[in-house]
Amino acid sequence: MHAFTDATGQLFDDLSRLQWGSLGIALALFAVYLLLRSRATFNALRGAYPHERFTWRRIWGAYVAAYGLNGVVPAGSGSIVQLVLTRGSIRNSTYPTVTAALSLPGLVDSVVCVLIMTYAFSQGVFPKPQDFGSLSSFDLAFFANHPGMTLFILTAVAVAVLVGFAVLSRRIAEFWSDIRQGVAILHDRRRYVIGMVVPQLLGWLFRGASYWFLLQGFNLGGSVNGAILVLAAQVLAAVVPFTPGGVGVQQALLLVIFSSTASTDSVAVFSVGQQIVITAFTLSLGFAALVLIFGYRSFGQALRDTRRQRTREATG
Repeated sequence: MHAFTDATGQLFDDLSRLQWGSLGIALALFAVYLLLRSRATFNALRGAYPHERFTWRRIWGAYVAAYGLNGVVPAGSGSIVQLVLTRGSIRNSTYPTVTAALSLPGLVDSVVCVLIMTYAFSQGVFPKPQDFGSLSSFDLAFFANHPGMTLFILTAVAVAVLVGFAVLSRRIAEFWSDIRQGVAILHDRRRYVIGMVVPQLLGWLFRGASYWFLLQGFNLGGSVNGAILVLAAQVLAAVVPFTPGGVGVQQALLLVIFSSTASTDSVAVFSVGQQIVITAFTLSLGFAALVLIFGYRSFGQALRDTRRQRTREATG
């Protein structure tokens, strides 16, 4: 927290040195990335519910609202809001089906993330797993230094999943029917490739280009190598999302990655600054979507309504 506060203070002291044109281009590219991601999700949902009428605008709104919230709340809590808003946008939909459809982008993402991490580890500047324990990031260092606890948590998650299936055993046939409906687009290879794989890959390209311009905007020098390494830091931060946006993990990794090409202060300003810029931008988009598309007045109201709806579903 002390390092984050210092870097934030230095960021506001150095505002006049930022390249605002590059930052504007970066945000525009990131907006296209969000648009492409939401389109892939929309196509998955349309494959699951071909006979229901719903708009891409509402699916996009649910996606950006969740993305904005995930930047300020830990453990990906905004994804619950996306689930409820998306389900409420499609008549006769069920949570298992919508959840399965929303999870489908993870197939392409997993492949891309493996390629990104493989490249990052091959560059010689990205910390190796055995070095994670020495990083100045509590969550990442904790898991690296306590493998027993890490194994216990993974086991507990696996047990929780098994218990969930046991609880659902009475309705297992209906449950699996909903799951199969959610991944229906996978049965049409051409539709899956055009409707999901292509938008997702383009989205990753736009996201990488966005960070190229963010590096340029914060005077670290835009480069393909630098942008991929920033994406690698974000991929690893997403694995341990116990701080909003994985801010601690990202800052610790970026300080090591760019230590040989830029000063510590410059890298700290970038690591904090890019997250503030992206979070503020996505929060603004998310709030606009909640107000203009879903009729909420605040993120708090959306969260409260989400909890009420989930409680009603559980009771029912």
